[in-house]
Amino acid sequence: MSRVSTGKYGGRSAAQRRAERRERFLDAGLELIGSRGWSATTVRGVCVEAGLTSRFFYESFDNLDALAVAVFDRVAEDATERVLRALAAAPADTESRVRAAIEALVGALTDDPRNGRVAFIEAFGCEALLQRRQATMGRFARLIADQARSAVELPAGEDPLIDLTGRLLAGGLAELLIAWLQGEIEIGRERLIDDCVALFTATAKSAVVLARTRRQRVARER
Repeated sequence: MSRVSTGKYGGRSAAQRRAERRERFLDAGLELIGSRGWSATTVRGVCVEAGLTSRFFYESFDNLDALAVAVFDRVAEDATERVLRALAAAPADTESRVRAAIEALVGALTDDPRNGRVAFIEAFGCEALLQRRQATMGRFARLIADQARSAVELPAGEDPLIDLTGRLLAGGLAELLIAWLQGEIEIGRERLIDDCVALFTATAKSAVVLARTRRQRVARER
C-alpha cells in the first residue's frame, strides 16, 4: 500500500512552518535593527538571532532590505491598528480624539523602544526603509486630514489646507518623537503627550476655522 504524504511535520503544514520561520526572522530583524541599528544588521546576524539558516532566510526575503521593510510594516500596522481602535472608543470631542490617537501612537512606538527606532530613526540609513517610511507618513497624514474633515463635516478635497495641515502635523509629531527618543527633549512621556495634544488640537482647529472662512468667502463672491 502506498503512503500519501500530508506535507505535515509535528502537526504543522509546510505553509505553517514557513510562516513561523518568517515570524522568527521578523522578530530577529526587530531586535537587531531596533537595538543595534541598521548599519550593524547583517543576514548572518539575523540568522543567528533567529536560530535559522540563510537558506530559510532567502525562502522568506529577497534580501536584507526586504526584511527591514517587512519589520517596519509590522510596526506601522500595529501602530495604525492601535490608533484606529483608540479613535473608535474615544468621545466625540476633538481634544479627546486627539489625545486617544496620540496616546495610542506614542504607546505603540515607545512601550517597546525598538519599534520607535525602526519606525523613525533607522529608516534614514536604508533607502528602501526610508521610502516605506515616507509612504507611511503620507497615509498617516491622510488619516489626520480625514479625521479633521469628518469632525466638522468638511467635504473631502474642498480645501487643500486640511491636507497640508495633516502633513504638517504628521511630520511634526514624527520629528518630536525622534528628538524625544534620542534624548534631545528631556521631558517625561505624559508631558510629551500633553504638549502634543495641545499643539495638535490648536493647529487642527485653526486649520478648520481658516478652511471654513475661505469657503464662506468664496460663497459670497459667487
